[in-house]
Amino acid sequence: MFDFLQGYDVLGAFWTTVQLTLLAAVGSLVWGTLLAAMRVGPVPLMRGFGTVYVNTVRNIPLTVIILFTSLGLANTLGVTLGAKGVIDTLNFRLAVLGLVAYTSAFVCEVIRSGINTVPVGQAEAARAIGLSFSQVLRLVVLPQAFRSSVGPLANVLIALTKNTTVAAAIGVAEAATLMKTMVEKEAQLIPITAVFALGFVILTLPTGLILGWVGKKVAIKR
Repeated sequence: MFDFLQGYDVLGAFWTTVQLTLLAAVGSLVWGTLLAAMRVGPVPLMRGFGTVYVNTVRNIPLTVIILFTSLGLANTLGVTLGAKGVIDTLNFRLAVLGLVAYTSAFVCEVIRSGINTVPVGQAEAARAIGLSFSQVLRLVVLPQAFRSSVGPLANVLIALTKNTTVAAAIGVAEAATLMKTMVEKEAQLIPITAVFALGFVILTLPTGLILGWVGKKVAIKR
């Protein structure tokens, strides 16, 4: 029944998808948090940068960003990200970079929404006892904001997992790339599509359920 899978490294392709997701998720969380801090910060220049970045990147298709990392950064500007000219490694790193640049804009807005749920009085009280803006953000605001943002961040992570398929545009050997190859070589479109659809369900459904449960457990009761 599954003879069409022989000779293809399906698990390896999904492992590449998992690696793309995890690395891009960590990078997006870090950069998205910094962007959120900029957007609520007291420095007008940083607020302006954060606002322009988020509003611009969210309105650019992910495919365009991924292709820009390959054609613009690598081919035109010669950016290698330490890959030493190895095509597979370079494309993988460029895909992670593009996914981080895109997803962090959505992470920023999720965290900023979480920041807005923190009562203003808490920040004012923290400043009244002499804490700086960065200390207020790090010690008082962000811990509560993250607890309020677990559920929405789970949705962003699920979307990121599915968005990794765009990496096929620059030749990264993840699940969508292998599926395209198999569809071109095998005459079993529906079974192949069903297998890869099931694979993505297996990746995303537990993530949503687990993070949804965590979000309820850590939610702040106001």
